[in-house]
Amino acid sequence: MATVSYIDATCHYSGHPVPAVDGLDLEIGDGEFMVLVGPSGSGKSTALRMLAGLEPVASGEIRLGGEDVSSLSPKHRDIAMVFQNYGLYPHMTVADNMGFALKLRRAPKTERAARVQEAARLLDLEQYLARKPKALSGGQRQRVAMGRAIVREPSVFLMDEPLSNLDAKLRVETRANIVALQSRLGTTTLYVTHDQVEAMTMGHRVAVLKDGVLQQVDTPRKLYEQPCNTFVAGFIGSPAMSLTTAPLVEGGAHIGTTFVPLRPEVTSACRSGFVSTVVLGIRPEAFAVAEGADLSIQVSLVEVLGADSYVHGDIAGHEGKFVVRCDGRLNPQIGESLALSVKPQEVHAFHPETGQRLG
Repeated sequence: MATVSYIDATCHYSGHPVPAVDGLDLEIGDGEFMVLVGPSGSGKSTALRMLAGLEPVASGEIRLGGEDVSSLSPKHRDIAMVFQNYGLYPHMTVADNMGFALKLRRAPKTERAARVQEAARLLDLEQYLARKPKALSGGQRQRVAMGRAIVREPSVFLMDEPLSNLDAKLRVETRANIVALQSRLGTTTLYVTHDQVEAMTMGHRVAVLKDGVLQQVDTPRKLYEQPCNTFVAGFIGSPAMSLTTAPLVEGGAHIGTTFVPLRPEVTSACRSGFVSTVVLGIRPEAFAVAEGADLSIQVSLVEVLGADSYVHGDIAGHEGKFVVRCDGRLNPQIGESLALSVKPQEVHAFHPETGQRLG
């Protein structure tokens, strides 16, 4: 097992003046499951490939178990990768695919067989060892790719969007299997995804990247409850947090003609920052349907999800779209108005210029 340290690590692609990864500082603990998440082009896959030795480190360091591996070739780094496209050899059986890396290392045949058998047991692949990849489903092929990584017994697993080729149901099932397997093996894991739901349900901690720059790294719960800026606030959570600029008044802010109280630490931060407006962040569950309330949303879309519904719409006299979570048995029609109250303790506030969290 090993810790992983990115120390001011930067990667440049030739012909691009802006770094793909810019001064990344990130510490991954021994046995930790760390998820890198961000939109396309955020640098998450590049950061993983830097650790694998597949992309050069232009400046800074990457340490594996305390050793600087920035200049080592991939084969000299004790890591194993699981790719999006599985990378299986079609002419080999499942057993041969899983044991191929050990064969290249000239491991004894009995040792190879024992490790493959153990990995197959962990992944429920024992009955498929004699088959070739074409005879397997997508989920089974992904498990074979994971088995190939497991038999190497590396210090670190690297997983680059390994579930993106699976259908929705299988993706949910497989991510649960990966989490359970990582917990059982205790191997340090760096997992890359663009899917924030995947990130929130899998990682011990989650690192959010944007344009090659680390925005925030924390537990999924902290990222959700205390996003450090408007980018993280809008990216983490499904549906996304509603973000809207509102004028400040004594003790709170106005959404339309409705006064929304803000926590004292937020109003204090606003005063010290000399701002007259604030970006409010309100998650769907921070609204409550309340007859007679003076805040109302005009319904433009209703997403019925069973127990819950998500109502999308506009608030009179205020720019910006809002999403409200409500009881699935409530069935507002498009064009109707829905009276709402807001839970003040669940309202987030951000600086209107820097986007940084206030209070």
